[in-house]
Amino acid sequence: MKKLTPMALQSLVFSLLTILLVLAKTEPVLCEYTSIFSFGDSYTDTGNLICLYPNESGFHFPYGETYFGHPTGRFSNGRLIVDFLAQSLGLPLLPPYLARKSGQEFRRGVNFAVAGATALDNAFFEERGIDYPYTNISLGNQLSWFKELLPSLCDQSSSKSLFLVGEIGGNDYVYSFSAGRSLEEIRTFVPDVIDAISSAIQLVVKHGAVTVMVPGNIPMGCLSLFLTQFQSSNEEDYDPQTGCLRWLNEFSMYHNHLLQKELNRMQELHPHVTFIYADYYNASMRFFRHPHQFGFSKGSLTACCGGGGPYNYNKSLLCGNRGASVLNDPSLYADWDGEHMTEAAYKTIASYILQGFNDIPDSSHQYLTLITSKEYRASLLQNS
Repeated sequence: MKKLTPMALQSLVFSLLTILLVLAKTEPVLCEYTSIFSFGDSYTDTGNLICLYPNESGFHFPYGETYFGHPTGRFSNGRLIVDFLAQSLGLPLLPPYLARKSGQEFRRGVNFAVAGATALDNAFFEERGIDYPYTNISLGNQLSWFKELLPSLCDQSSSKSLFLVGEIGGNDYVYSFSAGRSLEEIRTFVPDVIDAISSAIQLVVKHGAVTVMVPGNIPMGCLSLFLTQFQSSNEEDYDPQTGCLRWLNEFSMYHNHLLQKELNRMQELHPHVTFIYADYYNASMRFFRHPHQFGFSKGSLTACCGGGGPYNYNKSLLCGNRGASVLNDPSLYADWDGEHMTEAAYKTIASYILQGFNDIPDSSHQYLTLITSKEYRASLLQNS
């Protein structure tokens, strides 16, 4: 055999690396999961709240119009992040737990998430005189349902299941801000919210979970709900690049910072488990900074469906109510109804998350896998 010259060998290695990179980018998701178990709020609910309150405005047209052609209980015009995640793994869309039928099995997964759910239990808010207008379901209730279901899953290995815990905690803050509580007071709630999420994660790990994905909070300051509620004449309150409320996004980052710290702590306690921080914040900020680059030609701050106003959000005339209207093609908007995003926005976030999900090793559980920004990854390297 003819001996390769150093130049030829270098060229061959480069070619092989190029092929591997191309394969890595075209491979859907390497990890093989047989089921997904999901907990959370309206960013993940695929039909639980509709079982409790079928007349909620979010269960009327135009909700669900884009993909399903009818309302399904999802607070969007189409699919959610969890739907894209399931489809990418070759799994069916998750059935809502409360819609279960007698004898129904959930061997391919189930969704416990409920729109309006909080991380903290009702007692926390009642003690502080804070109303929770949509539902009294908390993360604790969802965990109780999970434990009720466990006996029927006794022969199913949790090692082949993906556990999605969140996004959760956003409603704890939404209800508190709506009750007129100050930013300073609500910041003191964040450690309690993180503790509740941590307890949920520890419970699923106790019951055999070895892969747990935990999303962070979205940029709350970019939602038309808050842009309407906290309109300000002070230019310093707004990010000049995005138009989002700077102080409220800083609050979201504070929540995410504490959540990441807790996940790092839990990784040390459970080295056999893969914890995945899904960075919804930075995934969203990409299109809030550059909406046109992601196809949102109508912008990212105005609700596609609503009752008018500067951001097309009117608390007295919500999307789904008579008199509210859909402005245009939903795929041209990131914001769906002022509180939730469009299917197009969720697809963009899911693509970002799944791109990082491909980096998860098949068998190594030695470290916390972070699906997050390059900046955060760089900071980890600097501090290691």
